Amino acid sequence: VTLANRAAAPPAPPRAAFVPKPAQITGPRVVREEKPEVVAAPRPRPRPGDGPTTGAAGLNTARPQAGRGVKRTDDEEEAEKKKAAARASLSTRRRGSDGRRGQADEKLREFTDADLIERKERIEQATKSREAITRHLKTSTNRGTHQQAKSAQEKGEAIEMEEPITVRTLSAAIGIKVNELLGKLMRQGVVSNINATLDLEVAQTMALEYGLELHLKRETTLEQEIAEEFASRESDPANLVTRPPVVTILGHVDHGKTSLLDKIRSANVAAGEAGGITQHIAAWMVILGEGEKAKRVTFIDTPGHQAFTSMRARGANMTDVVVLVVSAAEGVQPQTIESINHAKAAGVPIVVAMNKIDRPDANEQQVLGQLAANGLNPVEWGGDTEVVRTSALTGQGIPELIEILDLQSQIMELKADPTAPANGTVIESMMHSGLGSAATVLVQNGTLKVGDVMLCGNAYGRIRSLLNDKGAAIQEAGPSTPVIVAGLNELPSSGDKFFVLDHIDLARTVAEDRANRSRQTQLGQMNRVTGANLLSTLAAQAAVSTINLIIKADVQGSLETLVNTVTAQNTAEVKVRVIHSGVGAINESDVQLAMATKTKPADNRVAIIGFHVVADDAARLLAEQNHVDVKTYRVIYEIFDDLKKSLSGMLAPEVREKLHGHCEVRQVFKVSRLGNIAGCMVTDGHIQRGSKIRLIRDGKIITEGLTIETLKRVKDDVKEVKSGFECGIKLAGYDDVKVGDRYEAYIQEKFERTL
Repeated sequence: VTLANRAAAPPAPPRAAFVPKPAQITGPRVVREEKPEVVAAPRPRPRPGDGPTTGAAGLNTARPQAGRGVKRTDDEEEAEKKKAAARASLSTRRRGSDGRRGQADEKLREFTDADLIERKERIEQATKSREAITRHLKTSTNRGTHQQAKSAQEKGEAIEMEEPITVRTLSAAIGIKVNELLGKLMRQGVVSNINATLDLEVAQTMALEYGLELHLKRETTLEQEIAEEFASRESDPANLVTRPPVVTILGHVDHGKTSLLDKIRSANVAAGEAGGITQHIAAWMVILGEGEKAKRVTFIDTPGHQAFTSMRARGANMTDVVVLVVSAAEGVQPQTIESINHAKAAGVPIVVAMNKIDRPDANEQQVLGQLAANGLNPVEWGGDTEVVRTSALTGQGIPELIEILDLQSQIMELKADPTAPANGTVIESMMHSGLGSAATVLVQNGTLKVGDVMLCGNAYGRIRSLLNDKGAAIQEAGPSTPVIVAGLNELPSSGDKFFVLDHIDLARTVAEDRANRSRQTQLGQMNRVTGANLLSTLAAQAAVSTINLIIKADVQGSLETLVNTVTAQNTAEVKVRVIHSGVGAINESDVQLAMATKTKPADNRVAIIGFHVVADDAARLLAEQNHVDVKTYRVIYEIFDDLKKSLSGMLAPEVREKLHGHCEVRQVFKVSRLGNIAGCMVTDGHIQRGSKIRLIRDGKIITEGLTIETLKRVKDDVKEVKSGFECGIKLAGYDDVKVGDRYEAYIQEKFERTL
């Protein structure tokens, strides 16, 4: 619109003429009115325990429930309100104003029993599934991180092991590789293998290397349980009776022990012993007096030879009183001191019998002083040791000795229960021609009867017969009675404890268990590493000459003594090895074993030793045909003397050097076809043709062991050149000779060595 047009337009009308009218609101217009469609409620799922939901016609007769699109009547709404009010009132009455308990009960009513069972099963199944998932996750985690059980070294706890301890078992217990353990043993000077048995000290030392403590675990055996059961039995005081004392005769060899005992029991036993020396442990029951005043004393006589140390120890351990026999002429000897130590270790009182008091060279005061020096202070010197002067020839002092022994037994109040099952100690065992395996036992408690089941060490059996010390058959033996028992399946060891059991099966089980344990111990000792060789260095050892022995004896005690003492002469060059030992006569099996051993190159010396036994005819003939040495002995020290001579003959002779001259090389003559010849001056001693030459140059030994090939004086061959003379010496096979060298002439002498 331009200004010209605006100016030509008519003027605007007034504002009041354009006021609008107020608006008017009108409602919706009804086009069509329809009624709501009645839809039936869905039929509920049937549950266990519910009644039928269909009518006679099979149609659903349940009343349609109110829902979306369903119009409820006023009566239904009012009834619903009344039910809600009743429920609220019931909940309020049961628990508080909030009605929580009532709501919970109402909620539970909506579930049936089947719903609750189903819910419980689902929870259990979900729990198991979760546990399986958790285990799987843990396994996967361990596999991913390679976690293993901690070893004893990582835990730092003390370990317990049973014997025998081998390198393999120790490695597994500590948690260290076997090669590492073997290397540590080798660095300490011990060469062993994975199955080598280790001594307890060695095993503990190896464990300490890794900061661990090793303790030996000892299981209680059936034999120990039986011994503890017998020890824990308490006898009725009404059944206890006074028992005879057990007296052991100890002392040095040939001091008159057996002769004194012969005088007491009026028997001549010493005459039956070879050389008058007791070779076995013997036991007797001596009855002194008659009637009610009769006194019973059990005497045990032990050998006095140094080899029978174990026998003296056994005698002291089963005795009540020790009678120490000391010769008034010879005084206290080494075996006397050893007997004193055995008695003190056993904790038994000692009564000294100063024997041979009738000899003109008897010195009582010297013997008393020697006894006091060894801890036996005589009563007459203010001490507590009774010393009785005796004589086995005249019988002097024997009544006084018996009175002192009876007084000692009264002071000790020795009692036993004869009604209890018998137990005691095996004194000796032997193969008897008529009884078979027999054993001399000392009944210490209870009464031993014929027919009882006996267990003693590895042997067991039912007693067939009992013999007293005189050889007479008896039916029973009371406390402190020595008897010979027959009926055992094998020979028991001397010193074993015996027990009377109720059943033979129990005795068999215990004996087999002990035999198995003994075998394991022996196998473990075959390749044992001990503390003695733990720190020793490795060194090459030459072949050792060996004498192989087969030892047969008449009794088990003597056999054990021989086996344990024949190896006392072993050295680094010669040794004795016992390949077999047994009780009884020498038979063909022993000779055949010796023949098989003799064929081995390293074991070319073998001998059969019989102690108080002889070889049967077949064995003697076989030994003569195959040149097998069979030697029998009656006295034990003769065995040791012959064995010492045999070992001495196997020793390499001792070589000693003896210097006898020196000479100095003044000039060297070179001969093309002979070599260098030294012109020498003998400065001291003499030079002979058979001498060994040691070459010394500038004070140092260049070589030695040279021999003289030619020895000349001027132009003549001579056997010897003395001091101050010149000579020509040609050494055999050696030409490196210079002017100024010195020859040292010597000879080697051989001397026989002895052990």
